Amino acid sequence: MSAAAQAMDRMYRRQRHIYDASRKFYLLGRDAAIDALAPPRGGSVLEIGCGTGRNLVRIARTYPEARCFGLDVSAAMLDTAGRAVARAGLSSRIRLACADATDFSPQALFGRSGFDRIVISYALSMIPPWEAVLDEAAGHLNVGGTLQVVDFGGQAGLPRPFREALNRWLAAFSVTPRGTLPLALAETAAARGLSCAVHQRYRGYAVHGILCRQASSAQSASVPAAI
Repeated sequence: MSAAAQAMDRMYRRQRHIYDASRKFYLLGRDAAIDALAPPRGGSVLEIGCGTGRNLVRIARTYPEARCFGLDVSAAMLDTAGRAVARAGLSSRIRLACADATDFSPQALFGRSGFDRIVISYALSMIPPWEAVLDEAAGHLNVGGTLQVVDFGGQAGLPRPFREALNRWLAAFSVTPRGTLPLALAETAAARGLSCAVHQRYRGYAVHGILCRQASSAQSASVPAAI
């Protein structure tokens, strides 16, 4: 087991039982990202950092014809996710695997070359080499595929006391907002030949980025705009 996996297991061995109930009030924008997925009929959806499986269950229910996959580095979280998937009666439609998000093989894990949709929801703020995760995910998009990323933003539009209190709270859970996430999305898109759009949500509380692999790999990436 890697050091990253051990750290995540220690952190979530107890938290996983109350994770969804405690996070629903401040992981803003994740359902909007799911609603924007719109996978093609029979398409594939991967969630990187799937945690408790909450998002995957919602994805499978929202898109009943989609084939759903999830990976996480924490075996403890995957155990919780597997139970959630089973309770929802979705074990035949959702496959889970333990893997490092910075370096994984879709073929080895799931027998696939890539995915039509990839989601990363509030995971980058917990992974130190988060830029590597972005690049790895972008490299596994099928032609016409999109990568949806939602996470804590730079909070520029929020009152300073609120920002300070929020960041102290997040630090207690080893969460670090990635202030350069919009730039990293643009750089990843440019390096991979993808289009890029970035939306600042809730006065900068959250960032919602969308990378898309068009039919032409030569298409250049756009500069993200705050919307």
